Amino acid sequence: MAGDMTSGAVTENKAIVARFFEIFSSGDVPALLDAMADGGSWWVSGRLEGMSGRYDKATFGPLVEGAKAIYKSGSLTITPVSMIAEGEHVAVQATGFAELTDGRTYSPQYHFLVTVRGGKVLEVREYMDTQHAKDTFFAS
Repeated sequence: MAGDMTSGAVTENKAIVARFFEIFSSGDVPALLDAMADGGSWWVSGRLEGMSGRYDKATFGPLVEGAKAIYKSGSLTITPVSMIAEGEHVAVQATGFAELTDGRTYSPQYHFLVTVRGGKVLEVREYMDTQHAKDTFFAS
């Protein structure tokens, strides 16, 4: 564990996370899944049925692939604004943006806690404005 606390490892983990969000923003789902560790997962805060909860690698890929159809560009762009890292954990403040196919925009604010292990993303914990997500994706 002491090796994980070196400034080099912390810098490397931040770079891995930055690249992970670049891949996510590109809409390249196979590359995104490749950047995740075996046993990796993505957890979304809140109680929004169909969005909140924990997704393992096998269920996360189809979720992201299916969501691409609602974005005009085919993906949601997540832009890290700041990162703080300690050991294998990287805390990320980020903004999101997507124009939906119906012309509306989705512009969430995020906090992510990302665990990096073995050069890959092991876990993402996503905290977002669930009301904005509900209004955008689930309003009648």
